[in-house]
Amino acid sequence: MSSAKYVGRALLISAVTLSPFATPAGSAAVSNTAAATAYYVAPGGNDSAAGTQAAPWATIARAQAVAQPGDTVYFRGGTYRYTRANSGCTSQTARVDAITLNKSGSSGSPIRYWAYPGEKPVFDFSGMTDDCRIKGFDVTGSWLHLKGLEVTGVRQNNNLNHESWGIWISGSNNTFEQIDTHHHMGPGLFIQNGGGNLVLNSDAHDNYDTNSSNGAGENADGFGAHISAGNPGNVFRSCRAWWNADDGFDLISAYSSVTIENSWAWRNGYQPGTTTAAGNGTGFKTGGYGGDYDAGAVKHTVRTSVAFLNRASGFYANHHPVANDYFNNTGYGNHPDFNMLGVDSGGAAVGRGNLRNNLAYTGTLTSNMTGTSAANNSWNLGVALSDAQFQSVSTSGWDASRQSDGSLPVLPNLRPTANSTLIDKGVNVGLPYKGQAPDLGAFEIS
Repeated sequence: MSSAKYVGRALLISAVTLSPFATPAGSAAVSNTAAATAYYVAPGGNDSAAGTQAAPWATIARAQAVAQPGDTVYFRGGTYRYTRANSGCTSQTARVDAITLNKSGSSGSPIRYWAYPGEKPVFDFSGMTDDCRIKGFDVTGSWLHLKGLEVTGVRQNNNLNHESWGIWISGSNNTFEQIDTHHHMGPGLFIQNGGGNLVLNSDAHDNYDTNSSNGAGENADGFGAHISAGNPGNVFRSCRAWWNADDGFDLISAYSSVTIENSWAWRNGYQPGTTTAAGNGTGFKTGGYGGDYDAGAVKHTVRTSVAFLNRASGFYANHHPVANDYFNNTGYGNHPDFNMLGVDSGGAAVGRGNLRNNLAYTGTLTSNMTGTSAANNSWNLGVALSDAQFQSVSTSGWDASRQSDGSLPVLPNLRPTANSTLIDKGVNVGLPYKGQAPDLGAFEIS
């Protein structure tokens, strides 16, 4: 699958695949291993064709019917338009799929659905008229690897439901890499169930649920994970969420631990591209169960991540009953940057969170800290902060193009200068660092 190493504090991913991605073969008979085959799909293809590079298929459904564990399906650039689901709406509140991925790969031999190198396949669901809840991709299979796909336009065609979804996941051990999911009337990517899923180097933005039954903008998150117990190991790594009407990342009602790392969330809680208020507006909403105490609560982890200019909190405990880990994060210009509002077993409000090496600058810095375990954060240490402590405090450019391997762009924004008061002020929490001690915030000085 993949191997990882830290350079500074940024987690870099090196994908280990069975064949050179830069040189896909021209024939469906070319093997990644003795048994693996490459197939091709193109907007102008034909499902009666051979599935070769010269004679590609037209649909992902045709490819799934043939692909076996270890195979790779390459999608040529262009737009794949969908106007109806693969089943009818049994009611206006039923759920239907445009694409159902229900065939699984296996450990070490995933089925790969990849963009052809250097090209951008766009799955456009904006023309769908189904009068019920719509899933663009419904991923119920396991051991799948989707890479380089753009997913857009899933609609709500009535106002009887909370939301539709760009990508809905209930399988396990899947990888979603370099996915760009945007302009949906609901969450961009949503893990409903399953464990061991990795969302890597992916973006979710400009999602706005105009027709939600409980109010416009109340349910369109960038990324969400609302999984049941017994499904550990879901990870969001090096992802970005911006201009989503509700939250950037939302872990409400998750009963298995989730990790978010090296990710960015900004300007959530507004109608996309405006300063008109919409939904909740949290950058990273780390749990909670509707405000109530729940004995089944689990601990989540958010580390080396940045939240700025969200309408509400940057990092929010959301009435979570247990203390989540918040390590080496940066909050800038949120309201507040860190809000640790939790709930105890008697239902009373109390601070909940383990906070180390975090940085809060501008906006309201913190709230609901009484009861937390908070040390070696910028507000505990009385570190003198000013714009001069950073290479840049610009809030522009965070949506810049990713690097060629899909990793986040390297920006000067909110990174410490060489003589910053943030240097070496942290404490060892098991993350790599340079110098005598970790620096404060998401970015270790290089």
